[in-house]
Amino acid sequence: MILSQPRAAVPVVIIITTITTTTLGARRSRRVPLTTAALSARPPTGRRGWPKKELASPWPPWYKTSVVMHKYRHFVPSESAMKPNQASELLRIAQKAGVLRARDLQAHGIPRSVLQRLYERGILSRVGRGLYVLSDAKITENHTLAEVSKRVPGGVVCLLSALQFHGLTTQVPFEVWLALGIKGRRPKEPQIPLRVVRFSEAALRAGAETHQIEGVPVKVYDPAKTVVDCFKYRNKVGLEVALEALRDCRRQRKCTNDELWKYAKICRMTNVMRPYLEALTIGIS
Repeated sequence: MILSQPRAAVPVVIIITTITTTTLGARRSRRVPLTTAALSARPPTGRRGWPKKELASPWPPWYKTSVVMHKYRHFVPSESAMKPNQASELLRIAQKAGVLRARDLQAHGIPRSVLQRLYERGILSRVGRGLYVLSDAKITENHTLAEVSKRVPGGVVCLLSALQFHGLTTQVPFEVWLALGIKGRRPKEPQIPLRVVRFSEAALRAGAETHQIEGVPVKVYDPAKTVVDCFKYRNKVGLEVALEALRDCRRQRKCTNDELWKYAKICRMTNVMRPYLEALTIGIS
């Protein structure tokens, strides 16, 4: 009995092994090779085999046409930066504005990369932080006033700078005297040396004229208002400068006594200027 049991067990093991091998071979023969079409048809799976949620791609479809372009997509310029008419539009704006600010391009839909490329090519010149002009533009003696007006649009040129602009003084100030309101914002890091003077709202608006300097609108006080301001801030500019400006203004007939008296009432300088106006009137008569 002991010898008969192993003989019966051996064929059983062989049969089972044969059936298993045959079944696996059939399964392997039915496998389909993985092609590109088969891989694209299979849904993407996540980390644990679950279907992966499709997210909307932030990139345009043409980025996926090449693996290299998709890899270096951050170095490919955007479609808006490659428009050929943006450079000519920017040059037209710079010619019309005189002094161009980088922030002015946002209203026209022009990216700042176009401005940087024109600057690198030498077509534009940088005259200050965020200020550009054409390289062949004519620079006048009042170019600094145009730069200040672009940087501080709400300011008004006053005192010594206004006297120099109207030709009422022989001094050449190394700073730009600028009038601002009580709550006016002053530039944090001005590239041009500024001397800011605070004016009240009534005094800030009175006598402000707009002049075109290199295509830039610049606000400057008229001669009569400038003379009165010099008397008001005589501790800053000096009384001799105020008296010289008053004599030159009346001699050149750039103001009248009525205009001086009107601004003296606004700036509360009537008591201070009355003796000087009376003496000047007697001297002229």
